[in-house]
Amino acid sequence: MTLSWPTFILEIVNFLVLVWILKRFLYRPILQAIEERKARIEKNLADAKARQVEAEALEQQFQKRLADWENEKQKLRAEVTEEIVARRTQLLAALDDSLKQERDKARVLEDRRLTELRNNAEAAGIDAGLQFTARLLDRAASPPLEVKLIDLALEDLRALPLDQIERLRSACRGTNLPVKVTSAYEIGAAQRRAIEQALKNLTDGAAIQFAEDSHLRAGLRISIGPWVLRANLADELELFAGQVNHEHNR
Repeated sequence: MTLSWPTFILEIVNFLVLVWILKRFLYRPILQAIEERKARIEKNLADAKARQVEAEALEQQFQKRLADWENEKQKLRAEVTEEIVARRTQLLAALDDSLKQERDKARVLEDRRLTELRNNAEAAGIDAGLQFTARLLDRAASPPLEVKLIDLALEDLRALPLDQIERLRSACRGTNLPVKVTSAYEIGAAQRRAIEQALKNLTDGAAIQFAEDSHLRAGLRISIGPWVLRANLADELELFAGQVNHEHNR
């Protein structure tokens, strides 16, 4: 086989033309497409990295918010627990105060009830004592006892201090009423004269009026103007009962 140089040269030229055509119309678009694809890939990678960074930032933000929420939840739980404890303490204190008030009220009511019972018992005892004393005085009342009471009254009249005598005389000067002498029994002549003499000396000669009242039981009641001298069992018993009741009611 003989080498044909013109044919060889034409083949070389055809090859170079083919290479130029391929480079011109095929290789460059392929390279451009590859560059564009590479650029898109790099852009996608950059976007993906940016999104990853953003996702990591969001995750960190979420974790921080989650931690903050956990801290807030713990804080709220602690505040609620503290409020519950404080409220429980307050309610227990209020309950204790209420129970104490109820106990105090019950104690006051019980003390009042016991006091009323004691007062009623004392009042009943006083009434019984006064009734017994009244019955005893009724049994002891007699003309001889009245004679003794009149003698005691005369001694008291003679022993009056001067200032009281002056007040009695002043009371008699202001009224025309007689001196009234009331007795439970009829007074004997000797004691009547002694009473008249004593009262005339005290009142500068005022008129004397005698009367009888069995309710006095025994003794005298002498009325000189606004003054009343009580020396009888009835008045003494009434005075004694008044003093006892006053002491009992204090």
